[in-house]
Amino acid sequence: MTNLISNAIAQISSLLKGFQVKRFLAVALVGLIVLTTNVDTGRSNKELRDQVRVQVEQNDAQRPKTTGQWNREARETKDAPGERLQRIGQQSGEAFKEFGSGYVEGAKETAGGVKDSAAQAGKDISNTVKR
Repeated sequence: MTNLISNAIAQISSLLKGFQVKRFLAVALVGLIVLTTNVDTGRSNKELRDQVRVQVEQNDAQRPKTTGQWNREARETKDAPGERLQRIGQQSGEAFKEFGSGYVEGAKETAGGVKDSAAQAGKDISNTVKR
């Protein structure tokens, strides 16, 4: 009986040691990948920053687009809550209009894709039935 218990304990301890080795290898592999991967490519790319800025400024809306612009506007209207609420209302309306126009365009593109897919599915079914 003692021999059976000691064998069970030995098997469990060897199993746990195996898990520790696997865990260590997994941590070492992840550490190696993190240390050898270059993740700073986007920060130093000036062209990418300029492209993003052009995309942000491409919109003609008069509302603030960056955090700095929002903060500047908040400082300008700090003592006039009525004016601030009026600007927020106008900017929300502009944003909703812009979102709505994008939604309509996306819906049209999706509907066109669905129409084409349905037509193709109909052709496929008719070809299968004819055979």
